Amino acid sequence: MSKKNRNIELTQVTQWEDGNATRVEDYLAAEEPLEMRAGQYSLGVTLRTPGDDEELVAGFLFTEGIISRREDLLALQMPGDTDTERNLVRVTLGSSVRLTSNSAARRFSAGSACGVCGKASITQLRRRGLHRPTAASLFDPEMLCQLPPKLRETQAVFVRTGGLHAAALFAPTGELLVVREDIGRHNAVDKAIGWALLGGRVPLSGHVLLVSGRGGFEIVQKSIAAGIPLLASVSAPSSLAVQLARELGLTLVGFLRGRRFVIYSGEERIALSASVAAKAS
Repeated sequence: MSKKNRNIELTQVTQWEDGNATRVEDYLAAEEPLEMRAGQYSLGVTLRTPGDDEELVAGFLFTEGIISRREDLLALQMPGDTDTERNLVRVTLGSSVRLTSNSAARRFSAGSACGVCGKASITQLRRRGLHRPTAASLFDPEMLCQLPPKLRETQAVFVRTGGLHAAALFAPTGELLVVREDIGRHNAVDKAIGWALLGGRVPLSGHVLLVSGRGGFEIVQKSIAAGIPLLASVSAPSSLAVQLARELGLTLVGFLRGRRFVIYSGEERIALSASVAAKAS
């Protein structure tokens, strides 16, 4: 399989339908480990769908607090074509970034769905000193309702496999900026934020992040780290996600489907009064 096609694998399966069994070809979302190394330190291994690895690593380093700005990331040596190198990224960090074997081992090993794996507690996250997103943003409810269809239209790998999560960044006007897919929901978010970081767009003030799955704790903390004021998901958030969003001032929206959504925190950023007035007229 060529490097550019490693996000999808083809396999033979048996399909049963209405009493008939047939042998057919099926597409699978690829899942491979990716190790991140900085000199002698392993920053962790994550299970991901190959593709956009540079953005994944950049986003991961930033949202997990290993780097605090684009300039801290000096170089990325991306995976090669050999079996031993194709799942290894070598990172060169700036002199101001301090790593120890303990800090690297403490929290940077992740599975595709683990999310909070390795984090000692929510208290440790608070100590990172994450800033509250800007309070100046105001979003139109009608605009929010238009976002999920835009996301679905661009999920190319999901259409073929049915097995990937997606994360999309939207401009304040609702313009779709980027969509990234991955077997892990937090990896998809890191890819989208990594795209923004490498392009000099962070902090993402005034932007919206939409995720295809649930709004979990790890997605909330990554959104806040990137300066995103509004996180929306098509499913439910977790209790810990709601707690963190309320504490750090993120607008958290769940069940964004059709013409309905639920606001769990940060209601002041959504122009509800304008929507009510329009309906009354």
